[in-house]
Amino acid sequence: MGQALNVLVVDDDEAIVEMVKWALSEEGHTVSTAANGAIALEMLEQLRPDLILLDMRMPVMDGWQFAEAFRQRPDPKSPIVVMTAARDAAQRAREIAADGYLAKPFDIDDLIATVRRFALVH
Repeated sequence: MGQALNVLVVDDDEAIVEMVKWALSEEGHTVSTAANGAIALEMLEQLRPDLILLDMRMPVMDGWQFAEAFRQRPDPKSPIVVMTAARDAAQRAREIAADGYLAKPFDIDDLIATVRRFALVH
């Protein structure tokens, strides 16, 4: 199945964050959460996620701003999967050169399958 990952979920929707955290924890992954990109960047001083699940529309620092700041960091890069309710989720992912995307609303099976793809190559 691949190994357990350290996953950082960056989203301001508490219901989505709780669902993702529960589902991935049940799969054996360690999940950290941030309500916006600014908090996520601060967390990266201590946290080295194997995967980042990133919402695009958030207050304070949105997904576009986070991705730009994240890519300028000198430390190892984590793959980013965009989670968005935008009509064209693939386009949002391309805009920030993300490694994948999940169109909201997504079901738990899609979430787990997406994360497993990264666990297999990790």
